[in-house]
Amino acid sequence: MRDDDFLRVEAHDCPMTACAAPAGSPCRTGRGKVAVQYHTARFRLVPALAKALNVPTPALRKPGTAWAQLPHPAAADAEPTGHARIGYARASTVRQSLDTQLDALQAAGVTRVFAEKISTRATTRPELDKAVTLARELRAAGVAVTLVVHEHKRLGRGLDLAALAEQLRAAGIGLEFLTGELQGSHDPSGVVFTVLAALSGMEREYIRDRTLEGHESARARGKAIGGAAVTDDAMLSMALHLRAQDLSLRDIAARLVITSGAKKGRHPSAATVLRMLRDHDQQTAI
Repeated sequence: MRDDDFLRVEAHDCPMTACAAPAGSPCRTGRGKVAVQYHTARFRLVPALAKALNVPTPALRKPGTAWAQLPHPAAADAEPTGHARIGYARASTVRQSLDTQLDALQAAGVTRVFAEKISTRATTRPELDKAVTLARELRAAGVAVTLVVHEHKRLGRGLDLAALAEQLRAAGIGLEFLTGELQGSHDPSGVVFTVLAALSGMEREYIRDRTLEGHESARARGKAIGGAAVTDDAMLSMALHLRAQDLSLRDIAARLVITSGAKKGRHPSAATVLRMLRDHDQQTAI
């Protein structure tokens, strides 16, 4: 099952005389409500769904509410009527401002903007989902639609960006970036766009690898990496003494106390004790 299965179902009129919902609209119940799922006779008109047991009506169709006919989708060869530009803006943290993106989108002639503050790593981004859903609705009604974003990184990286571009391509939705490496209007199915999206995804891996290399170089020069150390020579000496008594790592940690820093007075974790003892063993083995 795919998230856009309902669009493929709604490409057909409902053949049930009790419903007869036209293409572009959800099925309805005998009492005139939006059906919770599409009628079997309708979704089995889609070859890929012929063996499906059910196809649920998506929340955006508001199952259970009073049924209303939606705009009939335009024919495949029909010319678009009008052009809508839908904007999307995103910041990774609540401390970051969206003002620059919002101002740029407004200057680009975007009248409807969906904005949110959420990490790129989030599996779902509600406002982006709303923007894409609206774009699909307008495109199904025969309106040419372009999703406009300040920079491609606001949408995602690598495979995530490529997957979204493929969804837009399948729905016939244009994509435009106002700045950055991919500035301009792009055909999401184009080879250049796909390659640049893949290269964008490599950026995060490149930064991570360079960071790890820097950490290794710093450690080789005797510099500490990360937060303030919670272990010291006195703690190591006590930990070695307790280990000689065959105590578990958890019991050893419970008898040690951090003597400085923000965690002063607390016990170290068993993982910290393990690293401390392991580092000691490795150094003494050299």
